[in-house]
Amino acid sequence: MVADVRQRKMNNYSPSHLFCAILLATITTSCHTPQYSLSTAKDAFGDLDGAFVLIDCASSQARTYNPDVADMRLPPCSTFKIVNALIGLEEGCVTSPDQSFYQWDGVERSIPAWNRDLSLREAFQASCVPSFQQLARNIGQNRMRTWLEKIGYGNRDISAGIDVFWLPSKGRQTILISPMEQARLIQRIAVGDVPFSTASRATLKELMFIKRTDRGRLYGKTGSGTDDDGTFALGWFVGYAEHEGKTYAFACVAQGKNIMSKQAYTIVEKVLQKEGIL
Repeated sequence: MVADVRQRKMNNYSPSHLFCAILLATITTSCHTPQYSLSTAKDAFGDLDGAFVLIDCASSQARTYNPDVADMRLPPCSTFKIVNALIGLEEGCVTSPDQSFYQWDGVERSIPAWNRDLSLREAFQASCVPSFQQLARNIGQNRMRTWLEKIGYGNRDISAGIDVFWLPSKGRQTILISPMEQARLIQRIAVGDVPFSTASRATLKELMFIKRTDRGRLYGKTGSGTDDDGTFALGWFVGYAEHEGKTYAFACVAQGKNIMSKQAYTIVEKVLQKEGIL
């Protein structure tokens, strides 16, 4: 019954060809490493559908809530800005968090924070889509594809177009990545097991910083996606937390009608607090 409900939700979320691609990717990329239950996530999710992966970066032990969904590939939405920024830094397209990054084109958009010039830090924090679309165009298709192959990012499919391939839209075949793959990539970035320089990773860390608490520090990026009707139906929060000298990578996805990244963010906060990390 659970599998039937999830399948119906995925059918509502994407066109039939995208749904088939997700199912095939799920079958071929299922994680075979040991996974442990993340019981603290059950209350945090409540009635929401989704998944949570929490990884101890030192031991590589993964704890998972809803492992079937954790292995399901989905559009990354704005969480792709993590990798987009990292590639841009490594290629020299951008160099520092506070440099001039986005020159507003004068087009009034629905999010007021996008309607002005922005530094890289401001654009990342505001999740400014047009600014990171321009960065992707500056990186170019060949360099983008090469880097995604190097780091093994999801299914590496950028065929939808260099400035839209991570953004779900009706009829668009986006790049796809699972919550488990997201969390494992964040783990690798955090410990330096990726082909990016220390300087690039340090700048990314500045961009991803969200807040400090008495227990630790939180870093991450949210993302939201819509279904074929234009209704928000997918929320991500991906990142890591530092606590008492240890680092924990996480990826959370929530799904359902009118679901956005704010629900995923709230879930992550609740879980990390219950775990005593944040």
